[in-house]
This record gives sequence, structure tokens and C-alpha cells, in this order.
Amino acid sequence: MITEKEFQFLIEKERKIIDAKLKKVLVKRKPRSLYEPSNYILANQGKRLRPILVLLSAKAVGGQYAKAYNAALAVEMLHNFTLVHDDIMDNADKRRNKLTVHVKYDVNTAILAGDSLLAVAYEYLLKGLVVPGNKVVTYFTKGLVEVCEGQSLDKEYELKKSISINEYITMITKKTAAMAEMCCAIGAQIGGGSSSEINALSLYGKNLGIAFQIQDDLLDITGDEPSFGKKIGGDLIEGKKTFLFVKAMETAKGLEKALLKKIIVNKGIKQGDVAFYKNLYQKLGVLDDARKEIMKYTLKALRQLIQIKNENDKAVFTLLAHSLIKRTT
Repeated sequence: MITEKEFQFLIEKERKIIDAKLKKVLVKRKPRSLYEPSNYILANQGKRLRPILVLLSAKAVGGQYAKAYNAALAVEMLHNFTLVHDDIMDNADKRRNKLTVHVKYDVNTAILAGDSLLAVAYEYLLKGLVVPGNKVVTYFTKGLVEVCEGQSLDKEYELKKSISINEYITMITKKTAAMAEMCCAIGAQIGGGSSSEINALSLYGKNLGIAFQIQDDLLDITGDEPSFGKKIGGDLIEGKKTFLFVKAMETAKGLEKALLKKIIVNKGIKQGDVAFYKNLYQKLGVLDDARKEIMKYTLKALRQLIQIKNENDKAVFTLLAHSLIKRTT
């Protein structure tokens, strides 16, 4: 059975391989004015969770990493395409401790660079695909559509006075979880998995994605800025309706509720008020509520692993899930 140390070595090894392959994707492409910003996006290294999910899912159903690398690169480019547009919409000035593309260059350049990544993503996805390659493209396209729908809901919710937890979960299921679900489905399809294996891994990805996003919401207020790579309290400053905010609105009464409503009326808060609202969240118990919800969806993901035959692969997915809920970045 794989140990945690061996798991960490495996993930780091594949992350380095993915990084090395991504560096070659846009080499010698012209015009430079388009591909230099695109390359800047890809060079801003993250966790590479999504390509790793593709690779691990292919392996878990009996496939090989070698046949899944192009798809893994494609989903990472797709992910970065969505981040560029997300950063523009959120007026974010930093991502992973580096200037966002629209700040380093300009908004028009960022939009074009992001769009170029989407186009190249499809190019890589289609490399070497044979029947049933059409299913892989279907999963990929469905994931893209759902991410756009989720982002649209996110912006729509900013204009609403209140939303329910169910509405919030619907939004993040599309915006974040659909991508993880798609990665697992693509990997399992390329690896030659059965319909039950593909379905199980898809549900693993979906539930893990929900847990991941709620963890992201939590880290936005509890994280360490240098480690997290983004401004702490950024969601509150932007007036975003995260799990924490929605839960706080459901829990609060009287003056506390009035203080939360001010965030909606003022479309966010000032940086200096972040600590006050963090303390309010703590008082209302929503930080603990978020942790319970993260664990709930993580366990839902882990229950899907019963369909995976290889015990070592089950252990890898289990360790991956636990590493994500313990993360600080």
C-alpha cells in the first residue's frame, strides 16, 4: 500500500512533468504579443490538481499516464483560461503571489491570451484521440459550458439580496466541481474504464470539487496571505456570497444580520474591516460549519472509491482528498 511519503513523491513528480510539458506548449508560436502573456499564465504554477486528476483516473481504471498527458495539459489550459476571465470580473490584482494578466498587461490582452489557451486546449485534447474520443470531447465541452454557467451564476448572485445554501452549492457545483468531475471522467474514459468506474470517478471529482471550493472560501478568511497567494478577505472586500457569508446570513439575527446586510448594500467592505467580519464569522460558528461541510463532501467523494479495484489506486485518491482538506494554499 502506498505511504503518504510515496504519495507526495508521486504527486510532485507528476506536477513537475506537467510543468515541463506546459513550458513547451507555446514555444515558437507567434505573434509574441499573444503567446507571451499566454505563457505567463501557464508559468504561474499552481497545484496542477486538475491534470493530476486526469492522470490518476486513467491509471485507476487500468490505463497509462502516457496516453493521458495531452488531455491533462488540455484541462490545465482550460482551467487557466477560466482564471483569466475570473480575475478580470473580480478585479483581482494578484494570483499565486504574481500580478494577474490584466494588471501586468491590459484587459484586452488578457482576454485574448485566455481565449488562445482555450483554443490550444482543444488542440491538445484532440491529439492522438481515437474512438471513443468523441466522449472525451463531450465531457470536456460540457465541463466548459458548466464553468461558464457557474461563473454567470456567481455574478448574478452578487446582485441578489440573499441566496440559499442550495443555490450556493448549485453555483459551485458548476463553477468549480464540474471541472474536477470532467477531469476524472476524461481520465477514466481514456484509461478504458467501465461505465460504472467512469461514473464513480466523476462523482468523486464532483464532490471533491465542492469540498475544495468551500475550503477555498474558508482559506480566504483564515489563510496566511503569502501562502494563500491572494489577498486575505478578498471575497468580503468584493462582496461575494461565499459559503461563509450565506451561512452567516442564515444564522445571524438583529444587529449582526444588519452588519452583514451592509456588505450587500455597500457591495463589499474595506480592507480594514476584514478582521471585524472574521470575528463575526467566528462568533456565529460559520467557520466550523464550513469545516463540517468540507468533511461531508470529502466523505461523499471517498465513498465512490468502492468501484476502484486496485487498493493502491484507492489509497492514492484517499490521500489526495485528505491533502486537499488539510491544505493552506
